[in-house]
Amino acid sequence: MDPAVVAVARSAVHGFSKPAMAEITLLAGLGVAGDTHAGERVQHRSRVARDPTQPNLRQVHLLHAELLEELAGRGFVLRPGDVGENLLTRGLDLLGLPTGTRLRIGGAAEIEATGLRNPCAQLDRFQPGLTAAMLGRAPDGGLVRKAGIMAVVLAGGVVRPGDRIAVTLPPGPHRPLLPV
Repeated sequence: MDPAVVAVARSAVHGFSKPAMAEITLLAGLGVAGDTHAGERVQHRSRVARDPTQPNLRQVHLLHAELLEELAGRGFVLRPGDVGENLLTRGLDLLGLPTGTRLRIGGAAEIEATGLRNPCAQLDRFQPGLTAAMLGRAPDGGLVRKAGIMAVVLAGGVVRPGDRIAVTLPPGPHRPLLPV
């Protein structure tokens, strides 16, 4: 199966979940049009409180639909947008992408992976136990953060469910995604 967008979501207000939409528009250097996290500088309240001049490396949040299915098997009921993602994908190992990977989505939009989303306590307020469920252990014992990845927008465009995703890896050596 070719990597594709399953659902898109955005919200104009700071909150946890984002309502699913028929389409979203990505704006170069800013993020998702009409989303509270769009901007050149950090928009997440905790990061703004620390340093509002930081660049916004979290313009777009991507989550893999396969995680929702895994979590459903563990008793969690999650719909697109429930954990705040802008793009729900299928057929793409988001967590295995190296930093700097470019994703071309649909006809024009292009984003660049900047890092991992760090699962936070808000997940437990949404559904008890969800934070721990979004963490795992690698074979070497290292922590695996499953809550998706973050990206910046390089080229704008409209993104809809069903849009294909083309992957361009950065030149090597590859650096793994780290929390941003």
